Amino acid sequence: MMPVLQVGDRQLTATEVLPLLAKYQMLPMLIKEVVLDQAIAPIQCTPQEEKFACEQLAQQYQITSSEMHQRWLEQNNVSAEEFDAIAIRQFKIEKFKQLTWGEDLDAYFLQRKPQLERVVYSLIRTTDIGIAQEIYFRLQAGEQSFAELAREYSQGPEAQTNGLVGPVELQSIHPVLGRILASSQPQQLLPPTQLENWIVIVRLEKLLLTQLDNALRQRLLNERFNSWLQAQISEQNCQIKYLEYATV
Repeated sequence: MMPVLQVGDRQLTATEVLPLLAKYQMLPMLIKEVVLDQAIAPIQCTPQEEKFACEQLAQQYQITSSEMHQRWLEQNNVSAEEFDAIAIRQFKIEKFKQLTWGEDLDAYFLQRKPQLERVVYSLIRTTDIGIAQEIYFRLQAGEQSFAELAREYSQGPEAQTNGLVGPVELQSIHPVLGRILASSQPQQLLPPTQLENWIVIVRLEKLLLTQLDNALRQRLLNERFNSWLQAQISEQNCQIKYLEYATV
């Protein structure tokens, strides 16, 4: 079989390349790029869009003059045509995202909104239920502030911040704690709760409602895109393995 790739003194045939890609964990990357090429193949760009795409990529690499552009091409061993092709491909991928998921992004936002809400809360954690109950009673009676008790008793990093945590998204904290805070009212003190190895006392300080601004829109668009892409990569990877077994 004729070699298809030469690296140094080694010549690789087509049957050798695929196992090497898998061995070096580069196969998913190859599959990803092929899947993307197939997805964006039908997408067309106007000359204005192509110009804009090239300007965007130059801005991304902080290329502000023709001299810097030429220097960047030489340093990265990339031709001007290859640079333009990279820029236009990136633009087509963004256009593909918008065409595929842009219209139903509002509905997806409403679905994801409960997890995206941000909270500021006060937390004290300890492993001693007796201490936890004593702290709770002191807070209820107003004998000491949450900040004072957190500094004195909390066994986590929140002791250094007067017990305050956040703003943080509900989806990024422990699911049980997230559900407790989601159903709480601001300034509501919650009794000691077992949370894995900890006994925690929490109080919701603020609920920061999430708005669908441009930054969040792009984030959700990328989220939909990445979920789709991972599913495509997994499916194609399974097909490749099936072909490998079929040819054995």
